[in-house]
Amino acid sequence: MDEVLNKAGIESTLKSQDTEEWLDIYFNRPIGYVWAMLFKKLGVHPNVVTVFSIILGVMAGILFYSTDLKYNIIGIFLLIWANHYDSCDGQLARLTGKKTRVGRILDGFAGDIWFFTIYVAIALRLMDQPMPFNIANGRHWGIFIWILVIFAGTLCHSKQSTLADYYRNIHLYFLKGKNGSELDNFKQQRELFYSLPWKGNFWWKIFLYFYGNYTHSQEKMTPNFQRFYAITRQRYGDDIPQNLRNEFRFQSLPLMKYANILTFNTRAIALYVSLLLSQPWIYPVFEIVVMTLLFLYMKHRHEVMSLKFYEKLIESEE
Repeated sequence: MDEVLNKAGIESTLKSQDTEEWLDIYFNRPIGYVWAMLFKKLGVHPNVVTVFSIILGVMAGILFYSTDLKYNIIGIFLLIWANHYDSCDGQLARLTGKKTRVGRILDGFAGDIWFFTIYVAIALRLMDQPMPFNIANGRHWGIFIWILVIFAGTLCHSKQSTLADYYRNIHLYFLKGKNGSELDNFKQQRELFYSLPWKGNFWWKIFLYFYGNYTHSQEKMTPNFQRFYAITRQRYGDDIPQNLRNEFRFQSLPLMKYANILTFNTRAIALYVSLLLSQPWIYPVFEIVVMTLLFLYMKHRHEVMSLKFYEKLIESEE
């Protein structure tokens, strides 16, 4: 009975089974749930847990600077721990109903702070080390490693995670409706930004500004979905017919595995492997090559799917 209740408790803290990766369902979320129940009992606020995750993630990144495998293994353990806390803070917020503006700001930037530290650590570590495979006669990485990690972090990792997050929220919107997702839009965020005075809202307005830019970049990458979404909202508002929701979910579901790959777990595993091999340059190369190919494939399939739904709605009007 306790096992059933625990399983039900864990599932109640998930956004949906559709959008959860198997590693999260069977490893990260259960551990995060245990932490959430402990922190709930101790009266710890979800925002404090988020701060803990940031500290652990930054400490992990610092340890990745070392060429000593022992410190790298400790760093891997800390980053896994940070990820459990990142899972825990959302689960704890859903268990306790303690959702705040500050929490949303912190949660939004936690992963970015981790990976910023990790990229800097990798670049500093490799600058004075020779390139692999005797490239350029043993020439050191120098400035090239900075170019590599900046390209991987800003043009690859950032876009991949941004689009994956958007597709998951799109799926949740059609699965659960407006209240079951965080499908925001640029216009809405800018209107909210300009409606608030700076006094008493400084940090919230800073968050809204950058979050608005974030939603704008999501919309720019998904032109066909924006056309479909616009006509759907124009015709139905948020009261989308169940048959359309079911059909969209059915076609969107196979793409969720790619969205999950492009978030944390797969890239973390690639990072861990590169560190255990003492070849951390593999990680940014993996993001640039492998993850970008998956990103382009996922984007293409979702845009083709969205165009078909758009054309079907247009045809039904004629």
